[in-house]
Amino acid sequence: MSFAFYNRTDVIKEMKSTAYDLVIIGGGITGAGVARDAASRGMKVALVEAQDYAQGTSSRSSKLIHGGIRYLENMEFHLVFEALSERALLFQMAPHMVHPLRFLLPLYKDSRVGMFKMGLGMWLYDALSLFRAPKLHERLNAKQSVDRISVLQAKELVGSYVYSDAYMDDDRLVIETLRSAHKMGADLVSYVKATGATKQNEKLKSIKCKDLLSGEEFEVQGKHFVSTVGPWTDELGENLLGQWKKMMRPSKGIHITLDRNRLPLPCAVVLATGADNRIIFGIPRHEMIIIGTTDTDYKGDPKDVHSNVDDVRYLLKVVDQYFPGAKLTRDDILASYAGVRPLVHDGSDTESKTSREHVIVCDPRNMTFVAGGKYTTYRRMAEQSVDKILRTFFSPKERSKFKNPNTKCALNNKVTVEAFSEAQSRVSELVQKTHFPKNDVQVLVDRHGMEAFDIVQQYFSPDIKSTWEMEAHFAIDEGACGRLDDFYLRRAPLFLSRKDHGYKMLDDLSQIFAKRLVWSEDEHKSNINSILKHEEFELSWKKRI
Repeated sequence: MSFAFYNRTDVIKEMKSTAYDLVIIGGGITGAGVARDAASRGMKVALVEAQDYAQGTSSRSSKLIHGGIRYLENMEFHLVFEALSERALLFQMAPHMVHPLRFLLPLYKDSRVGMFKMGLGMWLYDALSLFRAPKLHERLNAKQSVDRISVLQAKELVGSYVYSDAYMDDDRLVIETLRSAHKMGADLVSYVKATGATKQNEKLKSIKCKDLLSGEEFEVQGKHFVSTVGPWTDELGENLLGQWKKMMRPSKGIHITLDRNRLPLPCAVVLATGADNRIIFGIPRHEMIIIGTTDTDYKGDPKDVHSNVDDVRYLLKVVDQYFPGAKLTRDDILASYAGVRPLVHDGSDTESKTSREHVIVCDPRNMTFVAGGKYTTYRRMAEQSVDKILRTFFSPKERSKFKNPNTKCALNNKVTVEAFSEAQSRVSELVQKTHFPKNDVQVLVDRHGMEAFDIVQQYFSPDIKSTWEMEAHFAIDEGACGRLDDFYLRRAPLFLSRKDHGYKMLDDLSQIFAKRLVWSEDEHKSNINSILKHEEFELSWKKRI
């Protein structure tokens, strides 16, 4: 059975009749990691997600895989070391989604940290990576810094440091991790909400679920239950367990996107703000520039988070400070996105000082809560979570049935480092077969490696007008994608990276979904309206700025 949205009825049928070792609630990166880790051990795993996979925090990050150089100042050396170790692994596990990137950190006369102290930090950062970064750090003087990035503010510039980290496709990393878990035997379903629980002797025995598409209600039985719902942790804990002590400190972060030609950055730039001690990144990707993120406490429902005028003005002000010659205005912004970080309250004065360390809370009522943490360390966090669950809730005899985890291998065996390199050398073959522009085919290969050849083989025909139409077919069959907005927002970068948000292709792409998923006329219209409503909701600030 492929990881296809149209198979969800069969998956739900299986869930209703199976007793699982582990039932996971939440289909973001943490839940995906736990599902893959547990399935790799031979555990029987189920996962339910109330929305689309990665629809919450996991598709709204800065899209970076990094050690977190600013955490050195908080003396969180263990967190940085762990993140840098996982960064090295992810280069091997997902070369089509995790790409090395150089970061330039400029320092000015009024910067809080000077060149000497920052230089020590850079050596420590390289040392914590065991000097295995794609490239070690460089020290540049003011002239060299401006030569590297011509639009950089030169006034009172002392110099800069350049170091290595990575950018990634956060939403696709979730999908590929889930796809790998599916191949290992996990049962996964989206648009199914956990609404309650059945208990026996005060311990969870099953969770009550509702299929939000059909309205059907059913129960899923398990030996143990895991919450990986990020900023919804407190809400779920209270709903399923009743008595609950709040543990989260949700933090809102927004990003804006720009055309690469409008702000030509040859590498990422670290923009340190002054009074509020925040870090903003300018991140060049092959399809756009991302600027972000903000970091403010958030009290509302995470599903209602969106960018507002103050958020956007704040980011434009920081960009103008560092790149005054660019003269960016609201009209240069392609799109924005907002998310809620699931930080765990540790008593820090500000949200930016709150630790990004994760916590694993084993509640004696037969439920484990995994919260906090960095995207970069999701694999390690999942392994630690399953280890702790097995030690706490499974007897030695029960544990003996399971294998050691096997999650350091490639997420997709068709996209190993070697296979990815081979695919890059054969781009011309796909150009010749499809007659699409080389740049478009290059993007397809960058996103899928050797699997791009399977995609072309299976979906290309003279009627196909673009690589994105093949991507739509692939997302339906292998990306559990069943809605048009899920494709535009979490399977392809169309909404964020294009001035028209990809609407030029809307009719053709919607026809593919309608035909493949047998939509009625009302369903077809509803799916088109959903993406338009998202634009109206998320980009409402454009009418006020």
